[in-house]
Amino acid sequence: MTTAHALPPSSRSSSASTDAARSVGSATDLLAAYEPGDDTRFFASPTRTLLARGTAARVPHDGRPLHERVAATLRERRHAGQASPLVVGAVPFDTGAPARLAVPETVRGAPALREDPLTVLPAPVPAPADWEIRRVPEARVYRDAVTAAVQRMRAGGLSKAVLARTLELTSSQPLELPAILQRLARRDPEGYTFAVPAGPGRTLLGASPELLVSRRGTQLTANPLAGSVPRSDNLAEDVRRAAGLLESAKDLHEHALVVDAVRVALQPHCRVLDVPERPTLVRTAAMWHLSTTVTGELAEPGTSALELAMALHPTPAVCGAPTDAARALIRELEPFDRGLFTGVVGWGDAEGDGEWAVTIRCAEAGPEERRLRLYAGAGVVAASSPWAEADETGAKFGTFLEAAGAEL
Repeated sequence: MTTAHALPPSSRSSSASTDAARSVGSATDLLAAYEPGDDTRFFASPTRTLLARGTAARVPHDGRPLHERVAATLRERRHAGQASPLVVGAVPFDTGAPARLAVPETVRGAPALREDPLTVLPAPVPAPADWEIRRVPEARVYRDAVTAAVQRMRAGGLSKAVLARTLELTSSQPLELPAILQRLARRDPEGYTFAVPAGPGRTLLGASPELLVSRRGTQLTANPLAGSVPRSDNLAEDVRRAAGLLESAKDLHEHALVVDAVRVALQPHCRVLDVPERPTLVRTAAMWHLSTTVTGELAEPGTSALELAMALHPTPAVCGAPTDAARALIRELEPFDRGLFTGVVGWGDAEGDGEWAVTIRCAEAGPEERRLRLYAGAGVVAASSPWAEADETGAKFGTFLEAAGAEL
């Protein structure tokens, strides 16, 4: 059984409480207990599972840096008598827009979903639904945008841009968001599964494979992913695609741009920073990704996980390089506002520890939970193929389409 407490289980000192939290079913209990609402937040990572309810305070939107506003809000909650407050929620792609971060009234914690053997049990089957699907933009228009981006890169001044597209799904029946979250979590329990308020009557939910940054004490970890290929149901073909990704000059170049940006952003904050020379592979149910795990030791113990996240955000994995030029191209070519997509989602505490994942493989639900807006993007470099990038975004939609019981 899980119990209400203010900190995740890794922060508690009671061995009895820890043993109870690590019982079989504790993480899946929290997953099953999730119900959508403006004051309910779920976040699961490879280290813990959190279910937060109520809103003790919201992080204000003003001219101060976000990490300072969060730190001040957490201090105020401590002074008000909340023993170990956490902030939970999401930060948008556009850091000038308001963040959706709040201090919950209660937090229930458990170990990671991947440690719970009940995760392997099947999720609820999607209820039959007559989905109406609208593509924004259409695949042809998206391919034209990729072509335009490649031409800009070949002309100079831009190394990479991440271009996204969306699917708008509308159902005549109310959405079963808890069941969708169950399917997302059980499909990829190694990743970062989340469901947090995106605004009045709206919910952001998804299952991201990518850690932006985490901090525990003075130790930090970042895990940039860039360079991807869809999985195959055929084992031999799946292995061939994975091996090909490791040797792809185009994808290795795209990945190197992201890793270099992570190194540059984190180096000023670190006494020691370890960046492997070559990437490895990580897999989700739908994709293979090139992955580099960056680790470091902070130079200043007071640097919080969120401050590190904001130093990194947005990385070339979700925006491009150089950042300003890529942002300008995204504004020009994408016919929608990204909102929380390609932002960051996670938690942080008053000591500065926390986990912040990149908000991808996600959708926004609303209004009245009958509509989903799915997002997917692909990194475009000078060697990119418009058809291949469109196929990549289509494969990335697969994670959420399957969870929703929809097909293109």
